[in-house]
Amino acid sequence: MSRFSRSSAPRLLYYTIRSSTTTTTTSPSSPSSSLLAATFHLRHFSAGGNLARANDAKEPWWKDSVERLRNIGISAHIDSGKTTLTERVLYYTGRIHEIHEVRGRDGVGAKMDSMDLEREKGITIQSAATYCTWKDYKINIIDTPGHVDFTIEVERALRVLDGAVLVLCSVGGVQSQSITVDRQMRRYEVPRLAFINKLDRMGADPWKVLNQARSKLRHHSAAMQVPIGLEDDFKGLVDLVQLKAYYYHGSMGENIVAEEVPADMEALVSEKRRELIETVSEVDDKLAEAFLNDEPISAADLEEAVRRATISQKFIPVFMGSAFKNKGVQTLLDGVLSYLPCPIEVSNYALDQAKNEEKVVLPGSPDGPLVALAFKLEEGRFGQLTYLRIYEGVIRKGDFIINVNTGKKIKVPRLVRLHSDEMEDIQEAHAGQIVAVFGVDCASGDTFTDGSVRYTMTSMNVPEPVMSLAVQPVSKDSGGQFSKALNRFQKEDPTFRVGLDPESGQTIISGMGELHLDIYVERIKREYKVDASVGKPRVNFRETVTQRAEFDYLHKKQSGGQGQYGRVIGYIEPLPAGSPTKFEFENLLVGQAIPSNFIPAIEKGFKEAANSGSLIGHPVENLRVVLIDGAAHAVDSSELAFKMASIYAFRQCYTASRPVILEPVMLVELKVPTEFQGAVAGDINKRKGIIVGNDQEGDDSVITAHVPLNNMFGYSTALRSMTQGKGEFTMEYKEHSPVSHDVQTQLVNTYKGNKAAE
Repeated sequence: MSRFSRSSAPRLLYYTIRSSTTTTTTSPSSPSSSLLAATFHLRHFSAGGNLARANDAKEPWWKDSVERLRNIGISAHIDSGKTTLTERVLYYTGRIHEIHEVRGRDGVGAKMDSMDLEREKGITIQSAATYCTWKDYKINIIDTPGHVDFTIEVERALRVLDGAVLVLCSVGGVQSQSITVDRQMRRYEVPRLAFINKLDRMGADPWKVLNQARSKLRHHSAAMQVPIGLEDDFKGLVDLVQLKAYYYHGSMGENIVAEEVPADMEALVSEKRRELIETVSEVDDKLAEAFLNDEPISAADLEEAVRRATISQKFIPVFMGSAFKNKGVQTLLDGVLSYLPCPIEVSNYALDQAKNEEKVVLPGSPDGPLVALAFKLEEGRFGQLTYLRIYEGVIRKGDFIINVNTGKKIKVPRLVRLHSDEMEDIQEAHAGQIVAVFGVDCASGDTFTDGSVRYTMTSMNVPEPVMSLAVQPVSKDSGGQFSKALNRFQKEDPTFRVGLDPESGQTIISGMGELHLDIYVERIKREYKVDASVGKPRVNFRETVTQRAEFDYLHKKQSGGQGQYGRVIGYIEPLPAGSPTKFEFENLLVGQAIPSNFIPAIEKGFKEAANSGSLIGHPVENLRVVLIDGAAHAVDSSELAFKMASIYAFRQCYTASRPVILEPVMLVELKVPTEFQGAVAGDINKRKGIIVGNDQEGDDSVITAHVPLNNMFGYSTALRSMTQGKGEFTMEYKEHSPVSHDVQTQLVNTYKGNKAAE
């Protein structure tokens, strides 16, 4: 092959594509340059601008497969037909071969409803990501949690989604859970489509629902379709982009017939199409220009504009249909492919642990270093199955990967893609895909990399639990299942902790609030068939000292044989505000008054004593212990003697340091209709809360307050009754702060009373 001179090939890059028989020269723009098996052999570089072009030419090997990928979630208010819709999607994409209804007479139940807890929990628990293929595109349907329990799990599931379908009922309209789910998607910036379901029901009115979505959810949306008939007369849909009428024939609606728009609907269709173009052109400049110049807008132009506006979250396309009557599901799937983003069109952020959790944008290309998030764990037949969403790079079977959260190096023993119940073994997977690995021991939310970067996808700062419950299995035989359940939940959710109460020997579970713990107790009952009895909720109080107090204690015991002798002198004081540790021990001894080998025992004694303060028996925080002098005996001094001396020294000076009780204070955010604002604010004041903010959001008031957790028990019921079920609140831990004097006296008296009773 001749070597081109610079003049004959101005600013062009040439490659040799090697194959077994021929050697051809092609420019990067020709189609054969995207051959997967081709090895590019660089023959010529001209000066300037060619490196960028080299990258362009290299892109196609992964670009095509990433662009044909969608990771979506389907979420909705309870009973809007989410499970039925998912069932139809799996049927039409060839993943299941017959349809079963949720409450069908055949008793099989829908594919996705394989467990009892399903009825409450959303789409499914069994499969975290169902994978199906539609028109050469791969779609991962991801379980979006139904319950918003302000835990880390919800955040993780929404992290994995690139787009979502919000299902609305054409009769019920926008309901409370629809508002919650939509707010969540907005918080995590998930582009979405809306699907108005159940057009075959009595009283179906999609236009009413569309207006509700605009007013209640503040959606900038317009219909992409117009139904042909409603209720019992619902026959098909008119596509406003292509201006075609679609009818669904066949026993399962699998034969789609495209016809011209019925003559009696032409006026309505042209009006709705104009409304669609107007709505989109408000947020898309390119379409607005064509619209204002009265140019004819082609179907392709409109489709591109809707895609741009949807991905930038400025517009929500609304589709219609009836999943139960098998109408409109295929066109919804087309909409998912046309308007929802592929993994590289969404920006994902990682936190760089090497740079103090600084945000880093992941471009999502398989060429970068591996970054993958374990977003779901499942106990399978062959041990733990871990679902991974790969954000960048490539993962191969047999590779070594590093768990950033624990620092462990792990080999990937088996890599699978999930196909309903079957698994398909694969050799490698690249950015944007969702796969599962076997035999990797990790917790939910761990991030894996190839070791070249220290990125985590979610913050490693797990909030401290603020509430505890004592639980124990009702029957003695179910202890094994009980502990298995608790171990699994701990792995799944880092905010859920399990411990033992040293005094009563009961199992204590701790979490982020009442609802959080209730759900886990319920799951133990359902998933592991273990009835658990639950004790009274307990708030995790702390104690601290407020002033310096001296100690000088001599521990002396003589009872035949070797005695015990140890004397410690020093003081305790509060740590300065904002110090990173909660306990500090400082040794300011001069000389050898106490032999240095006893110092660790003294520190251990103080630490042990600080585990339970004398006010209400809770741990003491923000404490600094300074040792300045002491005395030892040549024979009788031992580690035990000094440990005991420190414990008694701490108890002796603790009351002199004016200890106070700290209680967890929660940051509570309420969203209530404005007419109930007064009642709700009054109730917060009654609960000793401090209102720090009050904003107006449409017809709702958003109140922010700091309220002690001890006064928040049973609040969800109280809020429902005050606001006729329309109010909702989220609560997260803010800090531990001192309680008022009267509360402290009350807590101390209760503690003493309980002690005396024992």
